[in-house]
This record gives sequence, C-alpha cells and structure tokens, in this order.
Amino acid sequence: MRCLIDPSDPPCLVCTQSLSLPPHLNPNYRCNTSLLIDYYSQSDATHKYILIDAGKTFRETVLRWFVFHHIPRIDSILLTHEHADAVLGLDDIRAVQPFSPTNDIDPTPIYLTRHSMDSMEKVFPYLVQKKHKEGQEIRRVAQCCWNIIADDCNLPFSASGLKFIPLPVMHGEDYICLGFLFGEKDRVAYISDVSRIPASTEYVISKSGAGQLDLLILDTLKKTGSHNVHFCLPQALETVKRLCPKQTLLIGMTHEFDHHKDNEFLMDWSRREGLLVQLAHDGLRVPINL
Repeated sequence: MRCLIDPSDPPCLVCTQSLSLPPHLNPNYRCNTSLLIDYYSQSDATHKYILIDAGKTFRETVLRWFVFHHIPRIDSILLTHEHADAVLGLDDIRAVQPFSPTNDIDPTPIYLTRHSMDSMEKVFPYLVQKKHKEGQEIRRVAQCCWNIIADDCNLPFSASGLKFIPLPVMHGEDYICLGFLFGEKDRVAYISDVSRIPASTEYVISKSGAGQLDLLILDTLKKTGSHNVHFCLPQALETVKRLCPKQTLLIGMTHEFDHHKDNEFLMDWSRREGLLVQLAHDGLRVPINL
C-alpha cells in the first residue's frame, strides 16, 4: 500500500497495476495467503469446503472469490499459526454461517495447535467462550468448535472427512508453524510460512523420502537474498530441487514479483531443471484428485 499512498518516481508497476483491473483479470492483486479445498466426499456424496487460514480480511476473500467460484459455505478451517495474517479473518466466519440471532447453529470446526489456541483465547475471547455469564446479552458471533492438533508429522487428523498430516516447519528459528499434507491419490503439501524445513518434515514430503508430491504450494517472499522468517526465491527453488515435486506453486510474494514477467523466468528455470514451478495467484483453481 505504501507504493500507492506515497508513490515513487517512476511508480511501482505491480502495485499500480493491482488497482487497474478487476481481480479475476489481475494476478498481481494479492490478499493474504490461504487455500480452499473443494473435496468431494464419497461417504455422503457431497462437496466439503475446507479452508486453510482466514487471512486478515476473510470478508474480502468471500466477496472476491467465493462469489466468483460459487463457493456456498465453509465446512471446516485449519490454521497454520496464530499470526494476524492467518487468523484475523475468523471474525468474519459468521458471514458464511447460517443466520441465527441466538447463535443456535452448528459450529464450524477449527483445527489448530495448543499454542495457537492460547492466542485465540486472548484475541477472540467471544469466539472461544462456551457459556454466557449471568446477565450477559446474546450477541451474534461466529460459532466455532475448537480442535487441538499436534505439531507432529506422525499424528494425522481428519477434517470434513479428509485426512491431513501436520507439517511442522520453522517460521524463524524461535517459532513453529504448520504446513499440511493431504490427498490419498494426489499428494499435496501446503507450506505458507517457512524459513527452514526440519529434516523430519522434509522426509515426509520428499521424493527420496516418503514419496513424491504431486503438488507443493510453497512460501516465497522476495525475489533475491534471504529472510529470517520466510523463504525467498533462492531458498524456495533449492527446496524444490531437494524435494522434487511434480509441480510447485509459489505463494506469499511481495510486490517485487510481477506475475507475468517472473513466470517467464520460472518457465525457463523449469525447463532447465525438469521441475515445474510457477507463481500462484489469487483465485487460482487447480484440479487435484484427492
């Protein structure tokens, strides 16, 4: 936003372009990173919609992309960590829940670590509170069912009928963030905030370890150099070469990345290395056989 309220000379082309076209025509318009999984459940022959992270502005995501892609609801939510860019949108979850002035609805299951839960109790006490105190008014808020999961690759869990394996990674050397591995047929790993992947986690998602990924969705903050709490492009590409997934989509980019120009660079890199890597963009749909 700084580039727009206090523009440089010449102006930042990526930020300027982000407001020049509708989002569905503009891959340089980027909200906080998140993933929506549209999973067809064989057990009850229905689609399940599983959200990983709610961003800071879940309302904007719903208006821009749920309407565009005809997403009718959220069945469950997974949280990678408790930073603002992953959780502040939880307050907006009520907008996609059935309306009830007395909150008499089925709560949305949310899966998170104990550390994240401790933070939610402080940030969103009204979403965590189970019982009203005497004399307390009923106010319509999102109804959530909080489920604690372990930051351990050996302790999978299920959300809306789909199995997930937690992928603990370092988001700075003082902080553990989760990625998630899912899919019985196609194997998909989502890692949105990472500065280092521990060896035990890397084994689970590497071709030379537990098996090749069909799709890796990976954090990439800046084009050059390194960062203390995120992968930048050099670290992301080195990780891709170690893991050898069939396809990689990079997420979490700053305005240093121009979607079209940098995807041309990545296409050349992909041809040289024999590993398909591209920048993702908001609203992107990827067919996966789960």
